[in-house]
Amino acid sequence: MPSLPPSDAGLDARLRLIVSSYRQLTGKPLIADAPADMTALRDAMWHVPRAIVAHGTEDDPIFFYGNRLALQLFEMSFEEFARLPSRLSAEPLAQEARVKLLEKVSLQGYVDGYSGMRIAKSGRRFMIADTTVWNLVDEQGNHQGQAAVFVAQG
Repeated sequence: MPSLPPSDAGLDARLRLIVSSYRQLTGKPLIADAPADMTALRDAMWHVPRAIVAHGTEDDPIFFYGNRLALQLFEMSFEEFARLPSRLSAEPLAQEARVKLLEKVSLQGYVDGYSGMRIAKSGRRFMIADTTVWNLVDEQGNHQGQAAVFVAQG
C-alpha cells in the first residue's frame, strides 16, 4: 500500500492549485467539503475513491502528484511516480490520442468524459474512464501544468 508523501510546502501549494483550478474551471468541487486545513486536505485527496494525478510544465512533463489509488493502479511508490514523464503512463500506441487530448485541454481549460488505456509499471494495461483533465492555473493566470481525476475499469 503506497504511503502518503511527507508534508512539503511546495507540494502542498500544488495540491491547493489542483483543487482550486478544478473548481474554477468546472464549477464543481474536486473533493466534497474540501477541508481548509492543509493536513486534512492532503489526507482527503490521498484517500478519495478516484485516482488523481498531476504533471508540471516541463518540456517532457513529469508527474508531481499521484494519490493512493493512482499509485496502486500504476504500481509505483510516490517517489517513483514523481519522476515519471506523464507520456509514459500511456501505451506507445495511445500516445497520439493522449497528445490530442492534452492539446484540447490546453485550449478549452478542461475536458470531461475521456477514457483511454494506461499502463502500469509491470506492463499491466488498465482502462481509465469518466476522466476529467484540466489545466492548473495559478492566481496570476499562469499555466502550471495539468491534472486528471478518473476511475479505472477492469
